[in-house]
Amino acid sequence: MMAGRFITLEGGEGSGKSTQGRLLAEVLRADGLEVVLTREPGGTPGAEAIRGLLVSGEDTRWTAWSEALLMTAARVDHVVRVIRPALARGAAVICDRFIDSTRAYQGAGRGLEDAALIDLHNEAVGLWPDFTLVLRLAPAEGLARAADRGDAEARFESAGAAFHARIDDFFAMLPGAEPNRCRAINAAGSIEVVSQRIRAALC
Repeated sequence: MMAGRFITLEGGEGSGKSTQGRLLAEVLRADGLEVVLTREPGGTPGAEAIRGLLVSGEDTRWTAWSEALLMTAARVDHVVRVIRPALARGAAVICDRFIDSTRAYQGAGRGLEDAALIDLHNEAVGLWPDFTLVLRLAPAEGLARAADRGDAEARFESAGAAFHARIDDFFAMLPGAEPNRCRAINAAGSIEVVSQRIRAALC
């Protein structure tokens, strides 16, 4: 039963998180559940303003810790104003990215220690997902998909192949390291096929 559960979708650029989150929300709503579909960084006016600072401009605009702290500030506002209230009233919350993206991008990608990022999250946020779906797609394919979208929020996409390879390594490791929470989902193939894999993983 997904009522009152917090589900996150994680993965590299272009792995289909937004599309699959929307489709999963439709499935759960068809089952009669209230579903809050949201994203990070974002989800509240303040967090969306921080998002604008993070996803635009040159790749070198922020240091690794500046990024991590901005992400965390956005997350605190998002959790307090949207996620916790929704969970408290029994809604299912589906979020496109959460703490694991910070661990992947600012941790594996930018070189911050995972333990330090976890400590920061536990101190400032204190909420972890019930289920995390890790969409696995080769970085080159994901970046090609993202480029085809013509997305203006391309700061992280421009960071280079080595950066995205480190992120991919983190997401490849995560389901095995935290199997009680995380499930790997093959994100290659059609949208419907990937959606079916997600539904099967949540059964």
